[in-house]
Formats: sequence, structure tokens, C-alpha cells
Amino acid sequence: MFIAWLKAFHVVAVVTWFAGLFYLPRLLVYHAEASEAVVRGRFKVMERRLLVITNIGGGLTLALGLATLAAWMRAVPGYFTGTHWLHVKLVLVVLLIAYHAMLARLVQRFRDDACGWSPRTLRVFNEIPALLLIAIVVLAVVKPF
Repeated sequence: MFIAWLKAFHVVAVVTWFAGLFYLPRLLVYHAEASEAVVRGRFKVMERRLLVITNIGGGLTLALGLATLAAWMRAVPGYFTGTHWLHVKLVLVVLLIAYHAMLARLVQRFRDDACGWSPRTLRVFNEIPALLLIAIVVLAVVKPF
């Protein structure tokens, strides 16, 4: 029963994290397209605030995910070594963490008016978490191997 509670709150944290990972790059697209200083300033505030929420969601996702994994490893001996889908999922989560770090760096560069990424490049960058989410959910639900 404890594992079910961990998983439930892990999913809530994942939703929070992905809300930020989906919307923050879109704000950066609009920011890159903005020409008025007042509008750009407003985007900086929105980006900073959304990054804080995204960081909290990401931190809780990782903490609850690791707690869930630890609980499974205690409950089922050999759980980690016998679940190859989990190994692939964890690699994808590491890629997601790297994406999050890149996103935080982009927010900082936009804050400093030093980002040279085009709106088109930012739009492509915005699609990465969706692809990772699909792969992670399929691995976690279907457990294909």
C-alpha cells in the first residue's frame, strides 16, 4: 500500500514538472519574438517564476521516484536487476534532467539578454520533452522487456 501512495504522489510531481517543461520553452519562443522592452521584461518575470515551479516539480519527481524504486527493491528482491525496461526509463529520465538543465540555462541567458537561439530552434527544442514523455510512459506502463 505504501508503494501505491509513493507512485501516486510521484505521478502528481511528474505532471507538475512536465507542465513547466512544456510551457517554459513556449514562453521563450514568445520572448524571442518580442521586440518591446516592457513585454520582454514581463516574460523574464514569468519565466523565472515558472522555472521555480518546474524545479520543485522536478525535484519532487526525482525524490519520489527514487523512494518508489527503493521501496520496490525492498519488497521484491532482484527488482532492479530484473527489469530492463526500468534501466532504459532511467536513461531517458537522465536525458530529461539534462533537458531541464539546458532549459534553466536558456532562462538565465534570456534574463541576461544574451540568448541567440531563434524562435524556430526554440520550437524544435520544445518538442523534446513530449518525445521523452511518450517513451517513458510506454516503458513504465507496457514494460516491453
